[in-house]
Amino acid sequence: MRTTRTARTARTTRGSAVAALAALGALTLAGCAGDGKDGDGGPADATPGAESSATVELPKLDGQKIEVAAVWTGPEQENFTKVLKEFEKRTGATVTFVPAQDPIVNFLGTKIAGGSPPDVAMLPQVGAIKQAVDQKWAKPLGPEAKAQLAKNYAKGWQDLGSVDGTPYGVYFKAANKSLVWYNNAVFENAGASVPKTWKDFLTTAETISASGVTPVSVGGADGWTLTDWFENVYLSQAGPEKYDQLARHEIKWTDPSVAQALRTLGELFGKQGLIAGGANGALQTEFPKSVTQTFTGGDQPKAAMVFEGDFVTVNIAQTEAKIGTDAKVFPFPAVGGQPPVVTGGDAAVALKDTKGAQALLTFLASPDAARIWAGAGGFISPNKSLDAAAYPNDVQRDIAKALIAAGDDFRFDMSDQMPQSFGGTPGKGEWKALQDFLKNPEDVAGTQARLEADAAKAYKS
Repeated sequence: MRTTRTARTARTTRGSAVAALAALGALTLAGCAGDGKDGDGGPADATPGAESSATVELPKLDGQKIEVAAVWTGPEQENFTKVLKEFEKRTGATVTFVPAQDPIVNFLGTKIAGGSPPDVAMLPQVGAIKQAVDQKWAKPLGPEAKAQLAKNYAKGWQDLGSVDGTPYGVYFKAANKSLVWYNNAVFENAGASVPKTWKDFLTTAETISASGVTPVSVGGADGWTLTDWFENVYLSQAGPEKYDQLARHEIKWTDPSVAQALRTLGELFGKQGLIAGGANGALQTEFPKSVTQTFTGGDQPKAAMVFEGDFVTVNIAQTEAKIGTDAKVFPFPAVGGQPPVVTGGDAAVALKDTKGAQALLTFLASPDAARIWAGAGGFISPNKSLDAAAYPNDVQRDIAKALIAAGDDFRFDMSDQMPQSFGGTPGKGEWKALQDFLKNPEDVAGTQARLEADAAKAYKS
């Protein structure tokens, strides 16, 4: 088990989260990222969050230099830099963003071996936190950061950042990874309806295909998107208990439940006309392009739908499509009894036990830091003390409210709970096996065998 969080049955609150998300497709927003208006159609504040009073006291750090490593690029890096600038303003410290490569643990290992680790790292996998602790890189949270964590986070999120009961990580950025975004003009032209079940989803895809537009965009060049496809199908079809067991490798990847989920995915992946560019094209399409090609070209884009989390809004904002009118969203369809709700997140971990590093973790655990990025868009916080009014539009407000409403009962991204060598490394483990499966979705047994062999090796190391 990758964290100290105990297994929980999420059916009740997961259902309420799904209910909150179900209205998303019907929302029409006056504003979204980049349109200069807030969710009610009024002028957006030029510096979101800056006007709010501070809720946490930070030490003076004049002259201190702090380095923060993360894999974020583009708009995500820009928005996180706004958070760091506010920290600089309030403490007098100088903070430098260090671009990291994925997998970040390998990047950090090189920096540490060279004697120049960053002060803080943003780790996108639960398994990466565990590995950083096992390697004796990570430093426990100080008393001020722990106080903010206890005050502002549900126990489930606290436990995800802990190893053997000791808190190391602050989950600053979260994601709802159970959303399908669609080109509304294509749906209207095709007479397609928003699906609620997997069967309906495939029917909708066929309807769109018949209208002359390829229905689904898949960013298969980034293996993590394929793990998200699998996890959503598996959680809905096999249920929370099996999901937890597979995440901890308490059942093998050769289990019949895995075969069933792969066969279900094969119903989409196996029909080349349903995926933009076919399997070969999808395997050459990186995640950002999978989004932008869905919302570029008006009613004749390269694809009509793209599956991924709330962070898709950042990429949609790079097109001319407007969220709520041109670009709409619906929950991942139910494969089994209920639609799935899978979350992900990035945790801040100190690699140096310094006053500056601990102060930054304290800030990131406060609603003050979350408010800044929330106002910029493309961000969901697990911080329950953050006022939902900080989000720029109703779509993100509803997604954030659903996440908080889930309390402790949510399911975190499965691959991010696993050893990084299996669940989080490009070209290896689960990422590579599912890329091979996308290319040959009839090879269910062979895919299972490769997954189990790689998983067994990773969990032993």
